[in-house]
Amino acid sequence: MRPDGYLAAYDRLVQADPAAAQARLAGWLRTDWRDLFAELRADRPVLAAPAFTLVTRHADVVEVLSRPESFTVRTYRPSMEAALGAPNMLTRDETPLNWREKGLMQAVLAMEDVPAVRALTGELAEQALDEADGELDAVRHLFRGVPLKVCARYFGFPGPDEETLSRWSRAVMTDVTANLVGEPSVRAASVAAGAEMMAYLRDLVAERRAAPDGTDVLGRLVRARLPEELGFDDERVAVNVAGTLLGFVENAAGSMTNVVSLLLGQPGLHAEAAAAASDPERFDRYVWETLRFDPFLKMIIRFCERDHALPSGATVPAGRPVLAAVASAMFDAAAVENPAAFLTDRPEHAWMHFGHGPHACLGVHPGRVVIAETVRRVMLRPGLRAGGDVRRDRDVFPDCFTLRFDTPAREGA
Repeated sequence: MRPDGYLAAYDRLVQADPAAAQARLAGWLRTDWRDLFAELRADRPVLAAPAFTLVTRHADVVEVLSRPESFTVRTYRPSMEAALGAPNMLTRDETPLNWREKGLMQAVLAMEDVPAVRALTGELAEQALDEADGELDAVRHLFRGVPLKVCARYFGFPGPDEETLSRWSRAVMTDVTANLVGEPSVRAASVAAGAEMMAYLRDLVAERRAAPDGTDVLGRLVRARLPEELGFDDERVAVNVAGTLLGFVENAAGSMTNVVSLLLGQPGLHAEAAAAASDPERFDRYVWETLRFDPFLKMIIRFCERDHALPSGATVPAGRPVLAAVASAMFDAAAVENPAAFLTDRPEHAWMHFGHGPHACLGVHPGRVVIAETVRRVMLRPGLRAGGDVRRDRDVFPDCFTLRFDTPAREGA
């Protein structure tokens, strides 16, 4: 924590140079977020920065994420719809499209699939670890590699190849989530990747429509029979299948990277988690509690459409982006018991890794087991250790993290 406090330093800078204050605040949100959020929760739970409002207490964060009539997903619309060439449930609030397509996608991303998705994930993770011979880039082969293969085999969206699928995901989601200053080159790369992706998906949907079988997500969608007047045609199928990739791979990879790097940095906690890894149900809770201490998704953005009074008493004026700090909410002692302690028996609502409210992750059930089971298989490897620091793109998306582990001695060696 800064000796004079973050707010004192910020207030001085905002008087002298608002742009510099905004840049300094953005830097703290990347590197000092836990201490910064603690100070804000105590002294200024709603911070009105020059370009956005930052909300830090649990009750206020829940309010922002639960009230789409006041706080909308408008800010995602230009980037996401430019990539997809069409509206998407993630970019619309309280519309027939959002209501209909969210319900349909929840149905085809079925809770009943969880055991099979866990088994598939375990198989894929074990294969990558077995082929590694004691050392691998975990981001490429596990934390991105496994979700991309799940995308191919469970979502039914393999892409021309895994590398292309990965490129599409990163290009679009960089613009959607990490291009706050609006770099034209980032938008152009996203639009180009999105056009490639949608052209591929239109052909894929037509191919699957000609032979409508399979129990993967795309197979279920092409076999669904909805009344024509609802407008869920093949273009809408393609848009929604695109959303399975875009809402999954970057978040899953970032979450797994954060969990494993944090566990390996704390030997006692690493040993405790490794001991629990023989029991998937018990181990999963280690994943979510570890991720609370370093969530990949630290803030969720909304746009304030009309003046709105928050539970803390502050009023957010219309016309401003609002950052709902879920990472802060999970450490708010008013809602989370003993937040500084590492406790695996917390109630589910203490963990906000999959969002909250009407735009909470609709693929949460299969998504959870992909993250937890991949990490579990890693933690079962003896002698697991980091081979270097995590390397990130834009200080956000993990690109490389070397892991090493012991392998059985070869016969005759």
